[in-house]
Amino acid sequence: MNPLSEEKVFKDPVHNYIHVQDSTIWRLINTTEFQRLRRIRQLGTSYLTFHGAEHSRFSHSLGVYEITRRIISQFERSGYPDWPKEERLLTLCAALLHDLGHGPFSHSIEEAFHMNHEDWTRRIVTGDTEVNDILSEIAPDFPDKVSAVIAKTYDKPIVVNLVSSPLDADRMDYLLRDAYYTGVNYGTIDIDRILRMLRPYQGRVVVKESGMHAVEDYLMSRYQMYWQVYFHPVTRSSEIILRQIFRRAKELYQDGYPFGFMVEPLPQLFEDKLDVQAYLKLDEALIQTAFLQWSYEDDRILSELCTRFMHRKLYKYVEMDSVDLEMIDEIRREFGQAGMNPEYDLEIDFPTDLPYDVFRPGDESSQKQILLLDRQEQLREISEVSDIVRSISGIHRGKYHLYYPEDKLEKAITDLSPSISRIFKL
Repeated sequence: MNPLSEEKVFKDPVHNYIHVQDSTIWRLINTTEFQRLRRIRQLGTSYLTFHGAEHSRFSHSLGVYEITRRIISQFERSGYPDWPKEERLLTLCAALLHDLGHGPFSHSIEEAFHMNHEDWTRRIVTGDTEVNDILSEIAPDFPDKVSAVIAKTYDKPIVVNLVSSPLDADRMDYLLRDAYYTGVNYGTIDIDRILRMLRPYQGRVVVKESGMHAVEDYLMSRYQMYWQVYFHPVTRSSEIILRQIFRRAKELYQDGYPFGFMVEPLPQLFEDKLDVQAYLKLDEALIQTAFLQWSYEDDRILSELCTRFMHRKLYKYVEMDSVDLEMIDEIRREFGQAGMNPEYDLEIDFPTDLPYDVFRPGDESSQKQILLLDRQEQLREISEVSDIVRSISGIHRGKYHLYYPEDKLEKAITDLSPSISRIFKL
């Protein structure tokens, strides 16, 4: 560790203060790659549903670093022998940089172009970047170690636990931060209590049994945030339109369509030829500029989709307990006969969530479990003890939502059969 001559402090609405005491961390924050995260929203298109959700991956990454710093400082103050002190800087760097590879609108662009932000994070960390230059000064293999922590393959699970596990600094920060900026109360967990109850034990992070109820609240908060915020049907509508824009633009590009507006690195994106330097040029300012310009394109589908997204003219939806392929095929057929575009004017969404993956006999994936440490220093998986955790565990499935452009459907109503009209409550 190379301490700064004077501690740097960020004022933060969630953690009050974020403390930077090491020069490596300070220099990493000031790299172009990390500063780019200011231009990537933490919650993608959720700002179209919750108007306050304008916070960035930059502020979240600082928050994850701060929670990790607090945990490590507590371990070291208490003198726990199971904490490897030599891993402090590695853990802090991995916590700070864990989201470095997120693209504009995060998960939506990943789905549209089959990308993975963790893969891009590792490529940035190990590539020809300012971040890599700073990490390499620690040791030649230090970037690879940070990459291994992010990939969850590092040979000391306790380091990975702090950055990526069912009870990690990442999840704790985004629950608190997302709840704060969306204005909901679901994510207000007792983080101070949780952090005090964490222990390094036998090579991994566990929870003192007396902290079980705080962890239950944390898991309930996660459950509520997913269904009330992350899977909000209006947000899902905006994500669907976003993915459709990317799909249509890629189709047009591959067909040789003469775009009125096209800038780098969008051609590399459509050709699946992005390198690290091109990827780092992608941010939400560029994407929204493209969408605004594409709203004037001659291609009616692309123009309409971009106009909808930029001016929040989102698709409406109907909720259904179940759907079958014959019904969907019939809807698409009638949409087409009525002059609509069934490939773009109908989308089916079925959100699922795994709030907590309970222990199953024979399951060796203990890193996915939250373990409680009792007074006899015996470990028990939390769902063996907690009725609450058992009740919310397993895959929770939502209802089907059929999304459609209400304005276009109303014009086509006379061409739809009564059975299809009833589905959309027309």
